[in-house]
Amino acid sequence: MKRRLSIGLAVVLLAAVVAVVVWGRPDDAEGGAGGELTTVRGVIGSEKLAFFSDRRVVDAFARHGLEVEVDTAGSRQIATSVDLGRYEFAFPSSAPAAQRIQRDRKITAARTPFQSPMAVATFEPIVKLLEAAGVVTKGAGDYQVLDVAKYLEVTRAGTRWDQLPGNTAYPARKNVLVTTTNPAESNSAAMYLSIVSFVANGNAVVGTPEQEAAVLPDVARLFRDQGYTQNSSEGPFEDYLAAGMGKTPLALVYESQYLDRVLRADGSIRPDMRLLYLAPTVYSKHTLVPLSDRGDQVGELLATDPELAELAATFGFRTSDPRVFADVVGDRAPTDLVDAVEPPSFETLERLLDAVAP
Repeated sequence: MKRRLSIGLAVVLLAAVVAVVVWGRPDDAEGGAGGELTTVRGVIGSEKLAFFSDRRVVDAFARHGLEVEVDTAGSRQIATSVDLGRYEFAFPSSAPAAQRIQRDRKITAARTPFQSPMAVATFEPIVKLLEAAGVVTKGAGDYQVLDVAKYLEVTRAGTRWDQLPGNTAYPARKNVLVTTTNPAESNSAAMYLSIVSFVANGNAVVGTPEQEAAVLPDVARLFRDQGYTQNSSEGPFEDYLAAGMGKTPLALVYESQYLDRVLRADGSIRPDMRLLYLAPTVYSKHTLVPLSDRGDQVGELLATDPELAELAATFGFRTSDPRVFADVVGDRAPTDLVDAVEPPSFETLERLLDAVAP
């Protein structure tokens, strides 16, 4: 009797397991036949890797039947040297790089699902010093800005920190400079070059060889006088977080990098840390260029899917619908930055980058 009961229970359990497996399949991934996912490969800027690697993002794509696999490269590399024949979409971090890809591959389609303005991560004592020197001022909203024209005056004079009047908080014997990445490799440095060249050109986008030659003396020293520069925007930002004011008093960052840490609330942004916006600034427009129909599907989802938009905002990215960003970020960042300019054309920017690269 006991043996018959055990066999009966085993049969019931086996039937239950089979039912769970069979009935559970349709929920594994919507849009995939029998729960199978379609793999789509892309190449992206490294600052988006955390977003694409996040389990919530992976699951959101899976619900549309997609498994998105990505490799990382610099935006300049994506536009010029990466073998795009291996991928179904290219997702650089700047509009000029995307335009170069579109032109070279005769593609008209592109989507910009999110973007991030360039900013400067710093510390409260540094802010006070630069306020006294007239370099930091009040922005158009309830935020502070680093006035790029005033900053260029300071750098043109070769001013050291210990030469700022009344400086007892940071009397370092090194030049007042924003720490950037390597202009030969990194999109963030290219965006910074777009900003400083605009101001050095009399508040106009550099567009001719004569203008390029005229601004180079001012802008080249901003990179040359730094010495060694890192290849990824994560480098200076991690130095800022870990080593503090002594090593990195001013770090060029994407706003999204700073907000990502603020939103995580993991303690990495300490009470004395501050984010300054650049005046003017440039929006780094993360632009996806589809190289196949499936790549275009990824771009469409990023641009239109509410779940993916909200997830992008949790990583500090400004979405195509400003309300999504505002709902997630709240009063941690201004909703609009009015003092924003456009970068030069890809060709002009390339020549400037080559000229200032170490």
